[in-house]
Amino acid sequence: MTPLVALLTTLVSVILAAIVVYAARHYVFAMVRVFTPSNDLYCDIEDADWPTVTVQIAAHNEEDVIAHCIEALLHSSYPRDRLVLMPVNDRSSDRTREIIDDYVGRNPGRITPFHRTAGKPGKAAALKDAFEHVQTELLVVFDADYIPSRGLVKRLVAPFFDPEVGAVMGRVVPLNAGRNLLTRLLEIERSGGYQVNQQARQQLGLVPQYGGTTGGLRVSALHGIGGWHDDTLAEDTDVTYRLLLAGWNTAYQNRAECYEEVPETWRSRIRQIKRWAKGHNQALRRHLWALLRSPQVNLREKIDGTLLLGVYVMAPLLLVAWVILVTLYYLGQLVFADAVL
Repeated sequence: MTPLVALLTTLVSVILAAIVVYAARHYVFAMVRVFTPSNDLYCDIEDADWPTVTVQIAAHNEEDVIAHCIEALLHSSYPRDRLVLMPVNDRSSDRTREIIDDYVGRNPGRITPFHRTAGKPGKAAALKDAFEHVQTELLVVFDADYIPSRGLVKRLVAPFFDPEVGAVMGRVVPLNAGRNLLTRLLEIERSGGYQVNQQARQQLGLVPQYGGTTGGLRVSALHGIGGWHDDTLAEDTDVTYRLLLAGWNTAYQNRAECYEEVPETWRSRIRQIKRWAKGHNQALRRHLWALLRSPQVNLREKIDGTLLLGVYVMAPLLLVAWVILVTLYYLGQLVFADAVL
């Protein structure tokens, strides 16, 4: 065996071992969900001294959907005097601002809009600018094309009665699941991602991931880690790890449901995945070494946090392994297969 063949065989073996680890991880999560009762933190709290909360609605050219989100939040079960609605209109060129201002006029004192007409593009940059105007104890963030259920804000806020919780993530449910094959597949993906993976992480004391489409943050915790960073495409993943490294917990609320319309075309889905992958891999480069070295993070969290950061690396690694195996096969050097046989 030549040194090059030995190197390539070792590389393929490492990649295949990583695939086995990820497969075993998913089986463990599935078994936990099947055989362990759900642990929904504080989900039954109805009467409490509810803290003040600002709900931000991230919007960029969302004239078709922004009204649905605002309307749903105006009918929230959260106490009106402790709820501040803050639509974050990021440089929209359509009727988004007009629609928001119309709701402001019809609901005096309930909506405090933030209209952003300049600055660095991107959701993270808009949230960073708007965060300077947040004066409440807690912050909840939605995307404008999501429709929160009536009790969602309460369910997102409830885990913050635990002083160690810095962030909370809710569950996203597709509204258009039956539209075509892609939407049906994405419904399965959402169910697995939230009700299996996120819930199992919660129950095993691992690393539930804060999501920027339906989630809440403790304002003091976000201030403590330096607020939003505007140079990332996955501001939610970035915040998840900065909070973890600072000693804060993230909680997942399976019964905190928010509704969305998932992509209905493969082109839209590909753009979505490319954005997620790029942002996630940015977080991988920034936080992996700090995660592995941190004395604040226990071994289970380090292992799960590393695997979570590496999710979007596995597909290209699998492609690399496939290319190596085909190359070795046609060169008559597939010693890995010979060893197995």
